Amino acid sequence: MPKKYNGTVEEDNIETLPDAFFKNARPAREVLAELWGEKATTEFMATNAKTIAKRGRPPKPNKKREVKLRIDPDVLDAFKATGKGWQTHMNAVLRDHMPPAP
Repeated sequence: MPKKYNGTVEEDNIETLPDAFFKNARPAREVLAELWGEKATTEFMATNAKTIAKRGRPPKPNKKREVKLRIDPDVLDAFKATGKGWQTHMNAVLRDHMPPAP
C-alpha cells in the first residue's frame, strides 16, 4: 500500500538554507530597532511580551484537580447514562450535598 502523502508541491520544492544564512541572523529586537527606532521597538516588545511568551488557553482562576475516586459501578453507570457532561453533572450533585464550610 503506498504511503499517504500529506505535503504540497510547494513544500517539496523548498531548499535547505545554507549555514551562512544563519550566521547573519540577528535577534528581532535589533532588526526592529533599525526599522522602527528604539522607542517604538521597546514599546512593542513590552506590550506584546506576554502574548509572545504565553500561548494556548489562558489558565482558569479555579483550576479543577484530578483525583482518583472509587465509585460503585451502578452509580457511575447512572451518571454516564445521562450523556455528555456527566462529570460536570456529578460535580454539581456533589456540590449540592457538600457539608457547610467550617
